Amino acid sequence: MEETTTLPLNISHVNKPIIFTNRLHMLLHSLALCFLFYYRVCYFFHPRAATTPLLLPWVLVFLSEIILSFIWILGQAYRWNPISRTVFPQRLPEDHKLPHIDVFICTADPTKEPTIDVMNTVLSAMALDYPPDKLHLYVSDDGGSAVTLNGMRVAWKFARWWLPFCTRYRIRCRCPKAYFSAQESDGDFGGDMEFVADRKMIKEKYEAFKEDILRFREDQDHSGDATSITGQNHPSVIEVIKEDRRDEIEHVDLPSLVYVSREKKPSHPHHFKAGALNVLYRVSAVMSNSAYSLVLDCDMFCSEPDSARQALCFHLDPNMSPSLAYVQFPQKFHNISKNDIYDSQHRSAYKVLWQGMDGLKGPVLSGTGFYMKREALYGNYNIEGTDLELQQKFGTSNKLIKSLKQKSFTSDLVNGGRALPDEETLLLASCNYETNTKWGQEIGFLYGTVCEDVHTGFMLNCNGWNSAFCDPPQPQFLGNSTINLNELLIQGTRWGSGLLDIGSSRFCPLIYGPQRMSLLQSLCIAELTYFPLYCLPLCCFAIVPQLCLLYGFPLYPKVSDPFFFIFLFIFLSSATKHLVEVLTTGGTFRKWVIEQRIWMMKSVTCHFYGLLDATLKKLGLRETSFIPTNKVEDHEQTMMYQMDKYDFRTSKMFLVPMVAIIIFNMSCFIGGIYRVASVGDWDRMLMQLLLPAYVIVVNYPIIEGMIRKDKGSISTSVIILSNFLVTIIHFVLSPFLR
Repeated sequence: MEETTTLPLNISHVNKPIIFTNRLHMLLHSLALCFLFYYRVCYFFHPRAATTPLLLPWVLVFLSEIILSFIWILGQAYRWNPISRTVFPQRLPEDHKLPHIDVFICTADPTKEPTIDVMNTVLSAMALDYPPDKLHLYVSDDGGSAVTLNGMRVAWKFARWWLPFCTRYRIRCRCPKAYFSAQESDGDFGGDMEFVADRKMIKEKYEAFKEDILRFREDQDHSGDATSITGQNHPSVIEVIKEDRRDEIEHVDLPSLVYVSREKKPSHPHHFKAGALNVLYRVSAVMSNSAYSLVLDCDMFCSEPDSARQALCFHLDPNMSPSLAYVQFPQKFHNISKNDIYDSQHRSAYKVLWQGMDGLKGPVLSGTGFYMKREALYGNYNIEGTDLELQQKFGTSNKLIKSLKQKSFTSDLVNGGRALPDEETLLLASCNYETNTKWGQEIGFLYGTVCEDVHTGFMLNCNGWNSAFCDPPQPQFLGNSTINLNELLIQGTRWGSGLLDIGSSRFCPLIYGPQRMSLLQSLCIAELTYFPLYCLPLCCFAIVPQLCLLYGFPLYPKVSDPFFFIFLFIFLSSATKHLVEVLTTGGTFRKWVIEQRIWMMKSVTCHFYGLLDATLKKLGLRETSFIPTNKVEDHEQTMMYQMDKYDFRTSKMFLVPMVAIIIFNMSCFIGGIYRVASVGDWDRMLMQLLLPAYVIVVNYPIIEGMIRKDKGSISTSVIILSNFLVTIIHFVLSPFLR
């Protein structure tokens, strides 16, 4: 028995061959970059450099190569010491010794985030394999919608049937929608007549559950709303979901379920998701005050019931727990097609980057699917201080201050208390509560960017906290990913702007980080925040070398020059390393091409607009905005995605730059072939011929979209505007080459 208790709750694995390969690649690629810089710098000391018309293109290309090399250097920190982990939940203490866990689920718009899907997430979290009396769910409804509140009441009723069914028959997938949609067998109970009857009964109740939600939604739509309450203007509402159980045949223990809608006024900043989570942390502190909390997006349901126990394998590990802030699970998605043409599964992030950070100080937060230690978000303040000192930091609520000092504090609001809380609890959800406090600055989730997850995770690392990445064989959480180009680029613009907000703030990872954490960890986070800067070199490489090709001005060494092989090696080294990473993490050659394509498409569109948006905000010319991703399933778009057809029904601001670059590269490639064939200088211009050819081949679906005739094709107006933009580019830049 003593030997069992000493067994570790988790172990880490180091893949030494991968580490050796990574470091060898770093060395060789770095040496090649040094030769490249030497070649470029020598040109500027050439006697003809001052008089040649090639000076400006050379400067632009050299600056682009510097930016690419800078981001590449930052990214190598991920590959220095990647690790993976294994957990042993069976070694945890007995259930009565496990800590309480709060679950936070955020939703904002019942139109873009269907209530049925949100309630499926709620039900899956309620059904976690964890003692129900130690599980407390809080749903933040930033839209203040009666539809969401009604949905929670209906979900509570259905949970009385769903949770016992899952427990009795050991159901693994505890999201009702996913369970009844799945094609796999029902395990050991597939042929049991009692199970078949119960399953049929539960499915009927689930259909009734959906009908109740849809009927209420229709009634709300027909009745209208004559009040002034809107998603941006409503009072705080908190309700513990309860039900009269006098007619209950069998007592069912259910986790606590609390509806929270914070007060919002147009004149007050609400700080988006970070503000909503901070309200949940304050409200839950005086209602359940659990030591740990799980944060979920409203569409990220629990696909397996074991995540809480797996996370506790880290949080209860005596060697890790004192400095462990959170355990991050990867985001995975159930609606991904075989080829994933939009690269929506984020393979690189969770198979390479997050594992790399886990080998250093731990990954940053990913916005959902993480178990946070409550204490970590309370900053570096001494909670043993006087009430007055704590109120200056945490606000004036006496109940909140009491919860800080009593780690096991639990109020009667959850355990059999009133459905509606008192005024002091409502005050915690008011828009004025954070005034003159440290919430959002040093306490809770941090403000100042829409990427509050990266910012908060970074600052926790700076404050001495570590984190862990848990990626078990079976995905613990599954969500809806973006499967159309429009939502992909809108989301990318928002992320790009938010990440650059961090990189350009006083919390710049390259300046603020190294003083408080390891250099390698700082480089990792810097790569995240500066990743959108890829838009600058990629836009240059998509235009300048091609234009010089038309006029016969070489920007790269000729084939007979030894430096030609330096440039060729750098390209092949980078491309081959990416391909190897794709193949070793379960991808294919086609997946590699798709990732290259999406990288290019995002760089010249959403990353560019993200950079522009961040710059305007820095200059005070624009305010931060947040548009929730549309989670409503479109059958037509889903069919196109499953058929590997790109849906180009998006804004012209995204399409025109993308199409213009392809048209520009096609025209320059054809013109360049003609000119080179006429002059015969293949050896001088080969590199500049290969570059547009590579762009065209990788992005052939854009060309296909211009000639397709279905609804998702590129419209004639976009093609005309793109040709007009190509003409402008040519006439603006060509004078510099004459």
